[in-house]
Amino acid sequence: MAVDAMFGSVAVALLAVVVAAAALRRWRRRRRRGGGRPLPGPVALPIDACVGQPAARLLEAADLPKLHYLRCVVMETLRLYPPVPLLAPHESSADCVVAGFHVPQGTMLLVNTFAIHRDPQVWDEPEAFIPDRFADGKNEEKMVIPFGMGRRRCPGENLGMQMVGLALGTLIQCFDWERVGEELVDMRECSGLTMPKELPLEALYQPRASMVDLLTKI
Repeated sequence: MAVDAMFGSVAVALLAVVVAAAALRRWRRRRRRGGGRPLPGPVALPIDACVGQPAARLLEAADLPKLHYLRCVVMETLRLYPPVPLLAPHESSADCVVAGFHVPQGTMLLVNTFAIHRDPQVWDEPEAFIPDRFADGKNEEKMVIPFGMGRRRCPGENLGMQMVGLALGTLIQCFDWERVGEELVDMRECSGLTMPKELPLEALYQPRASMVDLLTKI
């Protein structure tokens, strides 16, 4: 289970980069220096504050608790694109009634995480990518269960969250990301246990000016 979570988290990290890159491009368009390079977005600025400018080191796990907006981006990505759309099967241990439906003992139970995370009765604009919905701990008490819940939730959750945060944070720290063209990134999913993207990700990147010296030494 922990291994599955790790592989799923790496996939989610790549999806998070796609979504964050598209959002960062919009932020950059609004905040241009006169003819110069775009200003960093709200994800990169706190990272820069943590590691210093020009950066003397790469982002570390110890920095993650300070990066509240990065966590919001990760949480929103996991809400829209959980590592697995259906949680591991469970079995009812006794007869019960759920939402008016009789569930006999021994029934296989599949939790549709994808549908729960996009329920319009729970979420405002459920199809939209809005990291701020998790700002200041808001909405974290809602049913966000990419790793399951209760006694049988994935034991690799903390490791997975740390991997996603470090992967996404490091990519944003080191590079400026742009779409290949003016078209929006195609975020359609295809079928599979881990809900892969229908079309491979294509993006343009270049080292951030503040990272060039550090990257040449790695």
